[in-house]
Amino acid sequence: MDNCSQQDYKYCVLMSPFQIETIGLIAAFLTTGSFVPQLIEILKHKSTEGVSLSMYLFMFLGVSLWFLYGFLIESFSVMLANLVAGFLQLIIIYFKLKWR
Repeated sequence: MDNCSQQDYKYCVLMSPFQIETIGLIAAFLTTGSFVPQLIEILKHKSTEGVSLSMYLFMFLGVSLWFLYGFLIESFSVMLANLVAGFLQLIIIYFKLKWR
């Protein structure tokens, strides 16, 4: 069966849809995980000094739209990454507002 029959990916002949989605999940894990060190520092020091509220609000808006995009194109990796990233950002926003 031709890999291109279900999805119109540029490299679908070289990789299966599963392999392409796996790359997306790995990328999602790495980029979403980048918020964890900031959250750990906030909790460790009980301080959000130096954390930009506007940056996290804009990021949250962006990942919310990325989640919607993932839903519309039915991409599990895009939805999962942005759901988790949004959750982590909301926690950071919460502490930023709490410890002003």
